Amino acid sequence: MDDGPGQVRERLRFTVLGPVRAWRGETPLAAGSPQQRALLAALLLRGGRTATAPELVDALWGDEPPHAALAALRTYASRLRKALGADAEALVSESGGYALRPVDGHPLDLDHDAAEQFAAEAEKAKAAGDRGRARELLDAALHLWDGEPLAGIPGPYAENQRARLQEWQLSLTEAHLDLETGCHAEAVSELTALTAAHPLRERLRELLMLALYRSGRQAEALAVYADTRRLLADELGVDPCASLSELHQRILRADAELDAPATADPGSPEATFVRPRQLPATVADFTGRAAFVTELSDQLATAEGSVMAVSAVAGIGGVGKTTLAVHVAHTAREHFPDGQLYVDLQGAGHNPAEPEAVLGAFLRALGTADSAIPDGLEERAALYRSALAGRRVLALLDNARDAAQVRPLLPGTAGCAALITSRSRMIDLASAHLVDLDVMSPEEALTLFTRIVGEERVTSERQAAMAVVGACGFLPLAIRIAASRLAARRTWTVSTLASKLADERRRLDELRAGDLAVKATFELGYKQLEPAQARAFRLLGLADGPDISLTAAAALLDLDPVSTEDLVESLVDASLLESAAPGRYRFHDLVRLYARACAERDEHPPTEHEAALSRLLDFYLVTASRMYELERPGDRLIAHMERVTHPGLEFPDRASALEWLFSEAGCILACAQQSTGPRAVRRAVDLLLLTRDLAESGADALQYEQTNIALLAAARDAGDQRAEARIHTALTNVHTLAGRFDEAEEHAKSAMLLGVASEDPFSSSYAPNDRGIIATTKHRYDDAEAYLTQALSAFRDDGNKQSEASALCNLSRLHMDTGRLDSAIRLAQTGIAIYRELGAQRRLANGMYALGLAFARAKRMDEATTQLTDALTIFQESRQRFWVGMTHFRLAEISLADHRPAQAAASAEQALTALRGLGGGWWRANVLLLLGRTLHELGHLRRARACWEEALAIYERLGVSETAEVQDLLRHAPVA
Repeated sequence: MDDGPGQVRERLRFTVLGPVRAWRGETPLAAGSPQQRALLAALLLRGGRTATAPELVDALWGDEPPHAALAALRTYASRLRKALGADAEALVSESGGYALRPVDGHPLDLDHDAAEQFAAEAEKAKAAGDRGRARELLDAALHLWDGEPLAGIPGPYAENQRARLQEWQLSLTEAHLDLETGCHAEAVSELTALTAAHPLRERLRELLMLALYRSGRQAEALAVYADTRRLLADELGVDPCASLSELHQRILRADAELDAPATADPGSPEATFVRPRQLPATVADFTGRAAFVTELSDQLATAEGSVMAVSAVAGIGGVGKTTLAVHVAHTAREHFPDGQLYVDLQGAGHNPAEPEAVLGAFLRALGTADSAIPDGLEERAALYRSALAGRRVLALLDNARDAAQVRPLLPGTAGCAALITSRSRMIDLASAHLVDLDVMSPEEALTLFTRIVGEERVTSERQAAMAVVGACGFLPLAIRIAASRLAARRTWTVSTLASKLADERRRLDELRAGDLAVKATFELGYKQLEPAQARAFRLLGLADGPDISLTAAAALLDLDPVSTEDLVESLVDASLLESAAPGRYRFHDLVRLYARACAERDEHPPTEHEAALSRLLDFYLVTASRMYELERPGDRLIAHMERVTHPGLEFPDRASALEWLFSEAGCILACAQQSTGPRAVRRAVDLLLLTRDLAESGADALQYEQTNIALLAAARDAGDQRAEARIHTALTNVHTLAGRFDEAEEHAKSAMLLGVASEDPFSSSYAPNDRGIIATTKHRYDDAEAYLTQALSAFRDDGNKQSEASALCNLSRLHMDTGRLDSAIRLAQTGIAIYRELGAQRRLANGMYALGLAFARAKRMDEATTQLTDALTIFQESRQRFWVGMTHFRLAEISLADHRPAQAAASAEQALTALRGLGGGWWRANVLLLLGRTLHELGHLRRARACWEEALAIYERLGVSETAEVQDLLRHAPVA
């Protein structure tokens, strides 16, 4: 239809980077027969230039044109004009040929032209050093491809152009992968598939070697080179290119420069990296310390040379170490253009930060994807140093416990620096520049006090002001808190404050004694609180966990959220509490210790403390049960829990419930681990069962396991058989996910015995189900049949529909392993039907997973792939990293059985990425075994052996039966 008056003409759009198609705006146009589309493609790819009739005949038919080729050509052109409708004039006839050109100044929208523009802009961005922008542009270019270019188009011209476009696509892909930073594990999967599809393309092999090496898989990287050298010799009779050989040598000598992400060529502008800016804000009223500022700034500036600068500032609590370090770090920022990292190591508390966790946070801040962060302290430290190689970054390591805590966090590369604060002098930290920070001079202390309180109030009472700072022992933190109290109370004079300090008979002694000095300073702030504020301060300090939400604080204090917010915000104003984020609060570790000391005083009865923590536990328990109901409808666990009266939170949907679970994971687990008393342990155990998705998510798996272990001891001490049975059930799941089946079976046995003894319907039904799963995995099929049948009966007797579906799916797996494929499929389908009836989306994925396995065993590969792919989407949405990995693993098995080894290798690599850091290695070894088979089939013999050797090491460590299988593979596999 023609555009009416005042209407904007919609642009013609064409695609050649896939099937040849045409649109006007969003309306598809009929492109006609293959020969007609071949004519359209030939004209589009000439970029508006005229193609003569003989050229077009040759393009469509080559050396064997039909008798009426010219007539056919005119017919195709006529039909194209008709298809173009209002834009028919775009097809121009001239000089006996044809051309496609813009109409009325409206250019043709061709995906080929857009891809060329993206690629050209990417080259400019790369040349300018903006690697991130270049990567985005190349990604946009590659997204324009939609399968095979010129798909289904006949003729020699289309064949030649198809080859050109495919080569161009591959070149863009190489350029895109070359720009990947921090995502090496993901790149391995794509590169493995690409090298399988293009075995002689050496640049892809080079990128694969580099990605493997940066993922910590050096043996496989070297194996890729060996496979490539053999292949080139066999196929072409040549050696690998110089750059590939050079990379091989650099990997052999562990060249440190390989650890860094690729940068621009020497002399070009510096590449753009993720540049963290994590320094806390410096205080506006920073006072004095001029000599220390100069000394530390000069030391950090030496990092511009060929050394890594390390400065360690030591002193008692409250002396101003952090304030000084943050001020110096801001002053020195110009020397560290690639970013500044910051962490509070919480060394003064009972739970100092683990270096492994800190390294994970630093790597994420530097742009490393979660899936690329390895498990284990040494591996993370190595990747951290690699990420910093060639960069100039300052790491501020605040509040360190000792040298052992900070050693793994040191950058270790020239140009970087670490600034450390600690209560202890780190004389055992090699090459560190040590600074001992003492209290302020009287003049500096008075200046700081005056800046906070105001010149007018202090000038008239200078003597009283000096008495105040003297009573504070010239400690900056004490002075700051005292001055803040005075500044907030306009009716007080400085003498009033001095008098109050003088009345604290014990305070001066405490101010002179290390950590007690900080306690005395907090005492001043605490004594100024109203009774409701003081109660909130004491009770909030009782709760473990990294921070606390407003709603959890309201439960702890037994107040409504509005009143709670007023109280906690007043504590923030009093500098006794920090606002970590909107609606979240945390204590400085020393303030928390002081709050707990206040709570333990005789005038504050322990029963109040126990009641507060009990309310917090009930809040998490009820809220978790709401989440559980959305995640697992039809499950009976909630029916078998003790009733609590707290209302908890309501969730509008499953997504918000899951968001709450994972954002509150640290607080939930800390609360459970803290609830070890006889009257709390049963509820704490139920809280762990309600949140057992944390064990499958990966991120919180270790803390979840440790909390289970702590509560198992508490349940035994309390003599609570029901709680003990349930914690054994939870630990069974933990060990099963980790592949530790012997330990899992021991816990399942205990759960079963104690569940029966305590007449607990939950553990006495779940335990046989777990034992059936374990027996199936260990090929004890008779035992498995008995246990799963028992579990199915128990679930039905209890009316537990969701767990009934789970048992049916587990029976499906057993029937599959014992050759009863028809019944295996029926059982899984029955389980899925129950899940659908209940609306149990998360568990539905497990049913699809079971059905997919049964279909695969029955050689119904398309149906298996559909089930597993649908399950994978749900697992990803539910953040179940373990099941994401297992589903990729099963898809890899199907691809290999279906003779698609390249796709199998890609899926296996995705499985390895998802399972990284989970469990005890058994599942990872299984994936490595499969990956080795796929690589062997692709002819990558050395890399296959490297995978099998790593799998063998894991199997031998675990002492499992698969050891013999891998040994046999390695014994008989040919070596190139």
